Amino acid sequence: VDKDALDTQVKDRKIQEAAEKARNEELANEMKQNDKIMCMLEERQKNDIRNINKAIVEFQKNFQKPETRREFDLSDPQALKKDIPARLSDNDPRCTVSGLQKFMGEDLNYDQRMKFQKEQLREWSLQQQRDWKNALADQKFADDLHDKNRIELDQKTMEQQRKEEENRRAVCAATKDFNRTQAAELAERKKLEKYQKMKDDMNEISSLLQGDLLSENPEQAVSSFGRHRVITDRWKGMNQDQLMAIRYSQQQQVLEKLRLKEEERRRDAEWDRQSIQAARAQLVLERHQQRQNREHRRALDSINAELSQEQKSKNIYLKEEAYSNFPTGQYYAQFNTTSR
Repeated sequence: VDKDALDTQVKDRKIQEAAEKARNEELANEMKQNDKIMCMLEERQKNDIRNINKAIVEFQKNFQKPETRREFDLSDPQALKKDIPARLSDNDPRCTVSGLQKFMGEDLNYDQRMKFQKEQLREWSLQQQRDWKNALADQKFADDLHDKNRIELDQKTMEQQRKEEENRRAVCAATKDFNRTQAAELAERKKLEKYQKMKDDMNEISSLLQGDLLSENPEQAVSSFGRHRVITDRWKGMNQDQLMAIRYSQQQQVLEKLRLKEEERRRDAEWDRQSIQAARAQLVLERHQQRQNREHRRALDSINAELSQEQKSKNIYLKEEAYSNFPTGQYYAQFNTTSR
């Protein structure tokens, strides 16, 4: 076994695992930072929504009281206690349309009532306009305050991130120094452990060499259940004949494996040679077919040229000689000259 190669692979694997672990830790720290920023943004959004709802509630409490509504008299919990006898006179303010106590045209102060209603509508309209302007002003003030708070929060967040970055750098530097110190202590401890282990091994080897175990009879390790079984605490290991038999078997297996690989290589080479020959034969056949097609096309072109020349000659003959004379009356007089 190539121990150096195995040690190199183990060392590379540890380096790769350490790099992967560092990368995973960096990703985890980045995810934690992103989660923290997300939590801060969510908390800020919740605070903004809470402030807006609080402002809406305060506005409704201050400017939209139930007593200021036109239909408050229909849901007034003290209506029965405030109730008095119906319609004392035409000027009774309780004689509304819903009361069915006074109809259109039956009152004596119609003009004054209409004027009062118009004045009241105008006052309501002006009041609504003032309320709307105040609401817009409050909304603008709330938006400005929200923007100011958001800018301050962003500045605080940036400052906190800068401080966290500085703390992270300091922690990284301290961690690096600590790791360097730990590595030195670990190297020193390993050196001492290696020295102690070497000393213990030398003592054990000396004890074994000076003991009675190495001088015992090998037959003593044979088990009472058969010679093919041994007592493990007394067995000295295989003899040279057994080791040579195992090595011979291993060499035979190596030779057999090499032979199989050589046969496979030869078979692959034969397949490649046959594939190349088939490709060459296909290429030769295609070229031969192309040549035959070219010759056939040339022969066909030659035949077509000859036929075209013959057709031109025939047309010239018909035009210049055969169809050059016009028939006379004597030619037509030779027909229908006999009776049947």
